Amino acid sequence: MKGFKKKIGLLHLWLGIASGLIICIAAITGSLLVFEKEIDSTLNPDYYNVSEIGTQKKSLDFCVDILQKEYGIKEITRISTFSNPSRTIQIVGKDSDKKVHLFSVNPYTGKVQASTLQKSRFFAVVLEIHRQLLMGETGSIIMGTSCLVFVFMLISGLILWWPKKVKNLKQRLQIKWDASFKRVVWDLHSTIGFYSFFILLIISLTGLFFAFNWFQNGVLYLADGNTKRPSAKIENPTKTDPGLIKTDFYQSIYDQSDNLFLYKGNIQIRMPADTINSILVLKENTERLIPHQSSAAYFDKYTAENIEARPYKSFSTGDKLKRLIYPIHTGSLYGWPTKIIALLVSLLAATLPGTGFLIWLGKKKKKAK
Repeated sequence: MKGFKKKIGLLHLWLGIASGLIICIAAITGSLLVFEKEIDSTLNPDYYNVSEIGTQKKSLDFCVDILQKEYGIKEITRISTFSNPSRTIQIVGKDSDKKVHLFSVNPYTGKVQASTLQKSRFFAVVLEIHRQLLMGETGSIIMGTSCLVFVFMLISGLILWWPKKVKNLKQRLQIKWDASFKRVVWDLHSTIGFYSFFILLIISLTGLFFAFNWFQNGVLYLADGNTKRPSAKIENPTKTDPGLIKTDFYQSIYDQSDNLFLYKGNIQIRMPADTINSILVLKENTERLIPHQSSAAYFDKYTAENIEARPYKSFSTGDKLKRLIYPIHTGSLYGWPTKIIALLVSLLAATLPGTGFLIWLGKKKKKAK
């Protein structure tokens, strides 16, 4: 057992040194993203809320027409509407140079309250750092591998922390503040790691779900007994634009979606990124406590006719689990209580590489003497 712990300790040490900085970056950016909506809506209220709630909303096509005529938007990629009457409509579109813009539109007047390049948004940059370190696919591999290493660090840390005798357990559960600096650092590292172990393990494992296809397929196989998923895309039945006058195109899709799923919810219209597939609409059920419980509907991108409707209740266990992974990972599963827990644990996780490095320095100095 002693030899096993020694080997685990060496792996824990050197993998921690190798991945410490990346883990710290992931933890800090992750803690910022926990309260992204709350922070962003406070700093940039025009992107989220109208100053006065009107009596009647403009059609989505009216709002899109303004963006096309006054802002030179050539292609609409996403429209997000909200059941909260004080919320703005958020529309994402590309200009003639293929630059992606985010617009916040007053649904009662059609006026654009705020706009920005999508990639220049603060939290868009934070998210890219969190997922890719601003390094594209290479960064994704580095972050995914570091996440996998961190799972090992958590498990190996628990093995190293576990006392030989049960009577010493109480001592391991507290920080001896009146001890030497070296001992306090060790206590901080080990107790923080222990008390945050379970939550950090969940956050890390859900992070692996986004990082690696093999991990995602494994989870879905455990849920459904297979890795076959119904396609999230449906080929558009109309192959060429028939040249119809589409005066209420987007509004028609919105109205049909709202009537297909009879509950209060946010509706998001996603235009296909290619020339083959149809329009996807998601309606999130805001009457439920758990977020991301969305039904899906598909529409012809030329005629706005409904192709297929998929209620949330028809999804497989794996599909439902897949939609739960994101709110679990971000701590938004049960609103503020779980968000606060996720924030605190993420900030504590950011300290672990630092205290681990100090422990290593202390051992290095001791060996030098």
